Amino acid sequence: MIANRRLRPNSDDRELRLWKVGRALTLTFAAAVLVAGGIFYGLVYLLDFQEIDTTKKLDTKTLFDLVKLSFGVVAGAGALVALVVAYRRQRVDEAGAHREATRLHTERFSQAVDKLGSDSPAVRLGGVHALAGLADDAPDDNLRQTCIDVLCAYLRLPHTPDPGTAELENHHLYLALREVRHTILRLIGDHYRRPEGTHGSWQGCDLDLTGVTIDGNMDFTGARFTRGTVTFSGATFSSSTVDFAFATFSAGCSVLFTDATFSAGCSVSFIGATFSGGPAYFGGAAISGGALYFGETTISDTTVYFGDATISDGMVYFGHATISNSTVTFGDAAISGGRVTFDHATISSDSSVYFTRAAISSDTVSFNGTTISGGMLNFSDTTGPAPAGLLTAVGSPVPTTVILPQAWTPIP
Repeated sequence: MIANRRLRPNSDDRELRLWKVGRALTLTFAAAVLVAGGIFYGLVYLLDFQEIDTTKKLDTKTLFDLVKLSFGVVAGAGALVALVVAYRRQRVDEAGAHREATRLHTERFSQAVDKLGSDSPAVRLGGVHALAGLADDAPDDNLRQTCIDVLCAYLRLPHTPDPGTAELENHHLYLALREVRHTILRLIGDHYRRPEGTHGSWQGCDLDLTGVTIDGNMDFTGARFTRGTVTFSGATFSSSTVDFAFATFSAGCSVLFTDATFSAGCSVSFIGATFSGGPAYFGGAAISGGALYFGETTISDTTVYFGDATISDGMVYFGHATISNSTVTFGDAAISGGRVTFDHATISSDSSVYFTRAAISSDTVSFNGTTISGGMLNFSDTTGPAPAGLLTAVGSPVPTTVILPQAWTPIP
């Protein structure tokens, strides 16, 4: 079960770093006297008294007014001292309130983790909701991240496969514990869809689902990933739908699917999503029946990497995508039985698509209707037949930015 874990130290240092009261008051009073003296001298200067003949005496009434004004400034220094003391008191109160909020959060955290480690699925479910609520109410980002880390750690725990109806009691236990896992998946999606900065939003936090079995649905529709790392490395997607439709991945965020497995019945959708500096890595992924949709995506200033991927069934779909100032690579990929399609995509002059050293079989890769406006296409050392529609898309003669195996090059 999940053991209690120590909350992370708060990097947003709340310790008070204020001068001692005596020092602060002395410096404040000295500064006030200097300011008062400066004002007095300035007033004398402005009134042009420095030009008065030394035989004349300064007008008594004017001098008295200047003295009163100077003492008024000194009195204001007293108010400044009071302000300094009030500021210190406010800071102390805020720090005390933060410590109290952290203490209460820690107590609630311990109780929630204890529930998550219960033998009862119903109690675990209560612990899941308690941790999600704690993440929403956390006094700072580090405490929120800790709650999210624990939920992700629960998903990473080994779980017993379904024993089937032959062992009815264990089968029911499996279904109950699966409901706990699916609830975590649903809550993660719900909270990442909420706009960053609003209550209950987890955007900007790291999401570590390394090696997790995703057999339930996750909805990230319209989410904005502006910072942090979303990791599905080594995860197994089966009988699930993970929807990133119209999501935005900007420069501060990376999404990782390295060495993930996409099996039959799963669908990961990035339809309409925007990759604007936030890279997506699928290196070493095994696609054996699942489908990854990048249709109508906007890929700019970033990298989408499928190097060393194995696509033996299913599909990777870039149809109608717009690729600008970016790199999409299938270098060293093995594509046999599945499909990789760039049909009707637009590849701009500052972009590159790589299939270097890839092994492709018949009818597995297509560029039907693709618009290639000067971008680089590199198929050097690729084995297998030419992708459907590729030669038509690149035109004749073949541009210098398109590198093809000699066997594909049209005979003049």
